[in-house]
Amino acid sequence: MSRHSRHGVAGDLVRGALAGAFATWIMGKVTSAMYAREDRGARRREDEARGGKTAYGVAAEKAARAVGAELGEEQAERLGAAIHWALGIGAGAVYAVLRRRFEAVGRAAGVGFGTAFWAVVDEGLVPALGLTRGPLAFPWQTHARGLAGHLSFGAVTEGTLRALDAVA
Repeated sequence: MSRHSRHGVAGDLVRGALAGAFATWIMGKVTSAMYAREDRGARRREDEARGGKTAYGVAAEKAARAVGAELGEEQAERLGAAIHWALGIGAGAVYAVLRRRFEAVGRAAGVGFGTAFWAVVDEGLVPALGLTRGPLAFPWQTHARGLAGHLSFGAVTEGTLRALDAVA
């Protein structure tokens, strides 16, 4: 039986959502540990570039304004965290479907997906949507941490999916 026909799209979406949730949690641990060990000057420059807000918090504020609502700072960060988790879970679900149907996607053990996600979303869409200033506003450590986080996201997503495939 081929990898494609064993689970179906719905099964892949569920497995991918689970893998994406776990990978999002791990990514948070990785990036938080890196941030805590970063040079204070780099952290200060990053915080200044972000205006003291996360990209997801800004996304939450923009979404609220689009429907005529205003959020307090704490509400924006909570909703921003929910957006971050939803994006990770959704990315895991999409990845699971793609890897099953296009073997080249899963061949790089998720790191290709993680790299592409970092480049397209963090480095491209986030500043294009006005959620942060452009990439040049941030120190290199910010980009390295983001890449490391997304590499871990991709690898953990793939590893979790392989584990789920083994028990299914």
